Amino acid sequence: MCGRYTLAVQLDEVAERFLCSKANQQMKARYNVAPTQIMPIVLERSGQRQLEMMQWGLVPFWAKERSMGSKLINARVETLEEKASFKYAVRERRCLIPADGYYEWQKTKEGKQAVRIIIPSKQLFAFAGLWEQWSNPNGEILHSYTIVTTIPVPSLAHIHDRMPLILERDQEDYWLHGFNGKSAAEARLFLKQLKSVNDVIAYPVSNRVNSPKNDDPQCIEPID
Repeated sequence: MCGRYTLAVQLDEVAERFLCSKANQQMKARYNVAPTQIMPIVLERSGQRQLEMMQWGLVPFWAKERSMGSKLINARVETLEEKASFKYAVRERRCLIPADGYYEWQKTKEGKQAVRIIIPSKQLFAFAGLWEQWSNPNGEILHSYTIVTTIPVPSLAHIHDRMPLILERDQEDYWLHGFNGKSAAEARLFLKQLKSVNDVIAYPVSNRVNSPKNDDPQCIEPID
């Protein structure tokens, strides 16, 4: 699964990497992003990529309460078209979730140890994601997203049995719009074949990341 991640850059750098227009919003570098927080995602409208700020934790359009989002921070790629919470979004509302790392907790003899996972270049990458628009009877509108997960690559299997689906750069466009208009069978085949990047690096970090109150550069520093 993915319960915490990092985006330790300014928003303009995110916009440049993902070919979006310059961001109007402001965002500080984030070292310990937690569910229910508001973060940028990349989606496509009228053929143009856009950065939008949304809540992490998907609230389906049919949900009665927005609190449902706290239970839907991740979505298994194997069952996206089967689950009522995701089957509409996967057909029409896919997005890229910018990140430069994520955290997992590895079981050790001394207890659980926080580990940060990045790609070798230490650059930005994208999780595959889904987004939704929800509104309540009073007209309040909430935009939210979830991170798609998959089986781990071999180098991470000893840490956890799931990982976020980190897209290769040449998969990003296809994830956003490549199977629009495809048949259900074609879409299922694409999802079945979709795999995360294989080349990743994991290193131990301070268990300060256990608390989302800690959101500073010390969170990502390696420890012995």
